[in-house]
Amino acid sequence: MESNKKERHVDYLLRCVEVSRRARESGNTPFGSILVDEDGTVLLEQGNVEITERNCTGHAETTLMAAASRLYPKEKLWRCTLYTTAEPCAMCAGSIYWGHVGRVVYGISEKRLAELTGDDEQNLTLDLSCRNVFASGRKPIVVIGPFPEVEAEVVAVHEGFWS
Repeated sequence: MESNKKERHVDYLLRCVEVSRRARESGNTPFGSILVDEDGTVLLEQGNVEITERNCTGHAETTLMAAASRLYPKEKLWRCTLYTTAEPCAMCAGSIYWGHVGRVVYGISEKRLAELTGDDEQNLTLDLSCRNVFASGRKPIVVIGPFPEVEAEVVAVHEGFWS
């Protein structure tokens, strides 16, 4: 990966960390995502809302995709990148797939997330990579991650949250 592209990915992922911090401060689980268009403009940002809104589908990526699909045509979304602190779960990967976003970039893997959350009932993750979910479909969604450069920042937002 080109150095300047990698730096841009890291910058957007760090913005996701800030979104996840705000989600935690509002009483939700600490996850955040942003949608960036092909010109590098941030179109949307979203933290988790599942606890405060009592919404089992209130993950950052799924909530963001619901908003994005109302606001933008599929042709535009295909040229966008969804950045997120942690690898999208199966539900979120499905919403990204059906929402027609062409690229996903994430900070930490689902396996690393499971290490952080342990047996906490709020996040009994599926051991299913988003790459496997996307590979089961018929769209060539590009997946980039994890990024060791942001792991410490992503993990820091989770510290002390999970039982």
